[in-house]
Amino acid sequence: MKSNLICFAAVATGSTVMLGADPVVDPNPTGWKTTAGASVTLNKGNSDTLLARADILSIKKWDKNEFFVKADAAYGNQGTTDNGHKTTAQNYGIQGHYNRLITDRFFWWLDGAARQDRIADIDYRVTLATGLGYYIVKTETTQLSGEAGPGVVFERVGNDDSTYATIRFAEHFNHKFEGGRASIFQNAEFLPWIDDWARYTVNADIGVEAAVTEKMGLRVMLADTYRSNPAPHFKHNDLKLLAGVTYKF
Repeated sequence: MKSNLICFAAVATGSTVMLGADPVVDPNPTGWKTTAGASVTLNKGNSDTLLARADILSIKKWDKNEFFVKADAAYGNQGTTDNGHKTTAQNYGIQGHYNRLITDRFFWWLDGAARQDRIADIDYRVTLATGLGYYIVKTETTQLSGEAGPGVVFERVGNDDSTYATIRFAEHFNHKFEGGRASIFQNAEFLPWIDDWARYTVNADIGVEAAVTEKMGLRVMLADTYRSNPAPHFKHNDLKLLAGVTYKF
């Protein structure tokens, strides 16, 4: 908890300081933009816990094309009364997303994602989808877009294998504050079974980032995954509050 409070304070301080700094100038607007992030929480003493998470996001925009690829992994454990350790988090994911602009605001998109979560008893979940999207707001500092289209999901949850059609609804928001040194982002995704809308998965996140140097920054993010039909004996909701450092290259 102390480490998280320190990160919160640092982000708030960084945001205040950097907003008045000189604006960031991108020397290569069509090149790859990559950001890696990491966070670690370690407790020793009366409690013995470890939680570590790492992620990476790469973006490339050129002509009428936009390509995003990201991956993340998390692992955690806690000590037990018999001096052993119990795994409390173990999940991995990767996603690729491509937009082809039809007009300045309308676009066709293609999305593919795969995830494994040992703690939630998800051996695999693979989603493939395509459709149309629209930039509701599109400026140098603010982007808000929506997406919708058909897809298919392959998954193994508990002992059940499923393949089903879905309609993917998604929304993305990003805003850079004056000077480009601090930003806020938010994403949401809704994936129902096409023949039974009472069965669905929701993925959402919201967060803030603030630059400390030209390359390094601080990030606080709240992420949530809700499954209407989790594996037997597991909860519907997985909520995570994450604070850590980022590095751009």
